[in-house]
Amino acid sequence: FDDLFKHFFRGQGQQPQPSQAHSLGSGFVLSSDGYILTNHHVIKDADEIIVRFNDRTELEATVLGSDERSDVALLKVEATGLKAVKLGNSDELQVGEWVLAIGSPFGFDHSATAGIISALGRSLPSDSYVPFIQTDVAINPGNSGGPLFNLEGEVIGINSQIYSRTGGFMGVSFAIPMDVVMNVVDQIKSQGYVSRGWLGVVIQDVTRELAESFGLNKPQGALVSKVMPDSPASKAGFEAGDVILRFNGHDIPQSSDLPPIVGRSEIGKPASVQVMRNHKRITLKVTIEELPESEELARTDRNAGRLFDERLAIEVSNLTDEQREQYGLEDEGIIIVKVERGVAADAGIRRGDVIMSINNQKITTAKQFLDIAKDLPEDKAIPVLVQRGKGALFLALKIEKEDK
Repeated sequence: FDDLFKHFFRGQGQQPQPSQAHSLGSGFVLSSDGYILTNHHVIKDADEIIVRFNDRTELEATVLGSDERSDVALLKVEATGLKAVKLGNSDELQVGEWVLAIGSPFGFDHSATAGIISALGRSLPSDSYVPFIQTDVAINPGNSGGPLFNLEGEVIGINSQIYSRTGGFMGVSFAIPMDVVMNVVDQIKSQGYVSRGWLGVVIQDVTRELAESFGLNKPQGALVSKVMPDSPASKAGFEAGDVILRFNGHDIPQSSDLPPIVGRSEIGKPASVQVMRNHKRITLKVTIEELPESEELARTDRNAGRLFDERLAIEVSNLTDEQREQYGLEDEGIIIVKVERGVAADAGIRRGDVIMSINNQKITTAKQFLDIAKDLPEDKAIPVLVQRGKGALFLALKIEKEDK
């Protein structure tokens, strides 16, 4: 959906002329003194932005600020007395509620489409800091940046993107909630850019099997699979294997709920975090820092050595200096060099995975891993933390009890 509706004009005659691309999107007036909202991807890389109102008046707009992570852009036109929209509270929305979208799909100005809210707090892979409103309202190229209204005539979101396998509308569209939008607007007005809170952990969902292995009565929370070096989480004592259940008074039913809450947290202020660690609930205090543009991991060297575990049917090795540099690891981890049919393969462990911990015990050498593996309990889900490429995830390993 980031590919907007474009028109290309070419000169007539023998010699080809340079083409000029025109993008079309929607927006709405935030205040009578000329503040206008739209999507970041609508105005991205634009040399000139023209705003056309419903009375066919056209004004040139300047970009006051634009935030790629939330896909929100704040524009300004030189005008007064504009008719602004009324803002609603996106926190009060309910699934099944009727909503109305207005925009310019395919250039058809002021088109209205209606539908219902299908889901709330939806997380998308490329936008983890936005809890999207999912609707079945027909949204097409040109609708981007337009308002999503409730039945009270209040704007409760900005139409942003669709899910489609064809490029056209397929009944699944997403809008940015107005509480997220106004947080971005306030920051752009006050400081000219958008900053977000940073915890510094890699997280994943808790499956039913993992919930059992971590002592939870049901799948819930955000499972920490990696703690970034020199991050707020590292300084606060977070560990891989912690399950974050509450963050600053907010319940975390699933992992996708955590990033938006952390992102909106006040930078430099302490936050209280409840985690499940080794089957016990504990509370950690962490001081939230500003989300950096990039993160680097410390790297150290280690010697190699290969050992085979018959019970798990895998061959493991200490990491070489080059491998530690490749994976960005310090003193932890061993690498899987061979996987045969058996317990490890059934759990999803692959050749090339780096085992960071097993049964909540940190792994540093191949010999230590074999010593731990031989005492693993049977008929019980055992958490195994692996690094796969630059990512980390937990797998649930279960050793079936042998018949006597």
